[in-house]
Order: sequence, then C-alpha cells, then structure tokens
Amino acid sequence: MRYRIESDSIGEKEVPINAYYGVQTLRAYENFNITGRKIHPQLIKALAEIKKAAAITNMDIELLNRKVGNAIVKACDEIIKGKYHDEFITDAVQGGAGTSMNMNANEVVANIAIEILGGEKGDYSIVHPNDHVNMGQSTNDVIPTGGKIAAIRLLDGALMQLNDLVDALLNKSKELDHVIKMGRTQLQDAVPIRLGQEFKAYADAIKRDIARIKRSMEDLRHVSIGATAIGTGINADEEYVKNVTPNLSIVTELELVQCDDLVDGTQNLDTFAAVSGALKVCAINLSKISNDLRLMSSGPRTGIGEINLPAKQNGSSIMPGKVNPVIPEVVSQVAFNIIGNDMTITMAAEAGQLELNAFEPVLYYNLFESIETLTNGVKTFIENCVNGITANEKRCKDLVENSVGIITAICPHVGYKNSAKIAKTAIKTGESVRELILKEGLLKEAELDVIFDAYGMTEPGISGKELLKR
Repeated sequence: MRYRIESDSIGEKEVPINAYYGVQTLRAYENFNITGRKIHPQLIKALAEIKKAAAITNMDIELLNRKVGNAIVKACDEIIKGKYHDEFITDAVQGGAGTSMNMNANEVVANIAIEILGGEKGDYSIVHPNDHVNMGQSTNDVIPTGGKIAAIRLLDGALMQLNDLVDALLNKSKELDHVIKMGRTQLQDAVPIRLGQEFKAYADAIKRDIARIKRSMEDLRHVSIGATAIGTGINADEEYVKNVTPNLSIVTELELVQCDDLVDGTQNLDTFAAVSGALKVCAINLSKISNDLRLMSSGPRTGIGEINLPAKQNGSSIMPGKVNPVIPEVVSQVAFNIIGNDMTITMAAEAGQLELNAFEPVLYYNLFESIETLTNGVKTFIENCVNGITANEKRCKDLVENSVGIITAICPHVGYKNSAKIAKTAIKTGESVRELILKEGLLKEAELDVIFDAYGMTEPGISGKELLKR
C-alpha cells in the first residue's frame, strides 16, 4: 500500500494515499477500537449538512473564498447523498467529546473538495480541514447539533411505526369487540371485559407515547451551532452566528432554531435524556402489551388460550409442534435494551462538567440504537403479530360462564356477604354461581339473565338495579 505523509500537533504519520480521511482520523481509528461500529449514517449526513451550512454562511459574509466554499458545498452534497460514508472510520464510542468525529468529517470534506479543485488528497494548502471546513465551528457545537438532527430523523421513522401500531391495535379492537372474556387483576379472575376494550386500551397507551416523544422532539430543534467552544461564540463572526442556523434549517429541511442561551446549549445534554426517557416509557408499554398477549395466548391446551398469535416458526428443537410467542418475546427484549440504554444515557448526561459534556459519543451510540431497535421492533410487532391475532371465542365464553368472578355483578342485588358466600361455595364445590344463586333462592332466573348478560357487564350502569325494573 502506498502512503502520504500528514502531520498534526502530535507529529507526522503515514496515511493511505487513497484515503479521504486524514491523520487525525487515523489516530482516532487506532486509539478507539471499542464497539467495532462506525458513526451512524444519519450522524454522518448531519455533519455534512452542518459543514455545508457553515460554508454557505461564511461565503455570504465574505469570510470564505467562494471557490473554496463552493467546493466544500459540493463535497458535502456528495456525502449527504450517501457517498464516501466508508471514509468515516472512527468508532462510534470515542474519547474527546466527538472531536475525532468532527475531524473525520472535516478531513473527508476537505479532501473531496481538494479533488474537485484539481488537487491531490492531503494538499491542505488548497482546502484545509480546520481553517476552511471547520471555519466558525467547534466540535462542541457541531457534534451536539449533529446529534439532534440525526435523532430527529430517526425519531420520525419511529413515530411512523408507532402510528401504524395504533392503527393496527384499533383495527383489532373493532374486529374483536364482540368477544367477551374474563378480565383479570393480579392474575386472578375479576369481571368480564371485551377483547376490543383491551386492544383499545393498548392503542391509547401508545398514543400517549407518541405524544411524549413529540414533546421531547421539540427541544431537539433548538441547536447550538454558532456557540463554538463553550457557548461564547469565540472565533465566529457575529453575522455567522446570526445566520448559520437559518441556513442549516434550509439545508436540512428541518425547522431548527438556535438555542436562546448558547452556553446552556453547550453545557447540557438533558434534552437527549428527555428523549430517552420518552423512549423508555414507550418500551415499558410495549413490553407490558407483549406480556399480556403472551399470557392470553398461553397453552394452547393447558393455558389461558383466549387468543391465537400467528405461528411464525418452530418453537423447539426437541418438542415437535411447539410454537412460541417469538414476536412478543423479541419486543420485550427490545424494551429491556432500551431501558438499559436509558441508564447509560442518563449517566452520560449527568457526567458533564462545567462548560462541556465529553460523553456525547456513548450517549448517541445508545440513543440511536434505542430509536432504531424500537422502530424495527414495532414494525415486526405489527406485521408478524398484531395483524394476525385471532380470538378463541368459545374458550373465552366458557371461561366467563364458569368463572366465579361474575359474582361481582350480583353484589348490588344480594349484598357483599351473600355474594362472598356464593363465591366460596362455588370454588369449593365446583358448582356454577348461577346454580348456587338459584338454589339459595336469592334471585329468579329471569333476573339472573339480565344481570349476567355478558356484554352488559362490560359497560357501566347496564347491570345496575334499575335494569331489573325494565
């Protein structure tokens, strides 16, 4: 392999002659062999957009030569289209508050621009990574801004899937609304409920998650580009600071606004912690729903067996015919991972000191993973589970009719003490609640027909005393 010699404040180093990255990127590659995963593609795109907006702004205020500036813009456009991403070789988790990420972007953009202008890679007298590409910027405003842009785009995808999940749950709610089953509290028989009511409740929980995530996203739109090193804007022209965010909004096609307090925007990562918190709550709800589906489908012969989940694959290498609830299981595992990531994000946000938080790389690594796995988990949940759920209507009906839980419905008519006595006897002897009430002469059969109307027991007021007067 042929090399070119580049130098930085550490000294000289051989860089592969065909590489678009430079010496600082290569040092980071060697220093931070941590996860084996590179910078997220959405963050690479966001970094290129920031460099483009900065070049446009610096050209507009006549601080950057237009020939150089236009070459930088063209180079950024290539990266934004998805080219040269393999030149971003630094590990996703790295020391230095993301300086290596920023310099990786600066060096790649500079070398593409150099070639556009007819030079050879590494000839930074034509386009310099720091002096030209990083003009008016610092890692400390570039990386937080890039993280917010990437998170917004990833969250848009997650919200699309969550909205689809709401639709799927509501459709299932309507489809199964006629099916009466036993409701359970603390895993014990309670009172009847409709399957449709349960699925609508699931949809409502996800609707709240969508609202939480959207609220947290509003703060992500407040970016700190223009803050430079610590929020004071040092080395950035006043007109640059004023105009770079509007230009970035145009480049990204996102509604971005500059932080009211750039020092605050540089010091603190609580915005990302809030987003992660909203994702964690969503993960909790998704896992709870998954647990419910696994319980209701348990069996199929010896469990609850009220619903059927789509059979997706063999469930055992030793037990023929066994089919497991693999989709709800994987959704719960996604949830566990998101909850764990939230702890890392919490600690990373907390660990900032004075004017900067140095732990953004691990925060982004975990946040982007949370968003992506949530998105993918919800997608498979919809397609491979929720849409294909069916009800075992006879099983649901039998469990309701044989349950002691329906005794609750006669309380307003015979009192709690008599109801409790009937319930205990039914459990002990195996006789039905209806048989025991008739045997004790507590109510007439016609009255029981009205009180024990299964659908009526799933709505307020229908099974009250006034119903007996009709």
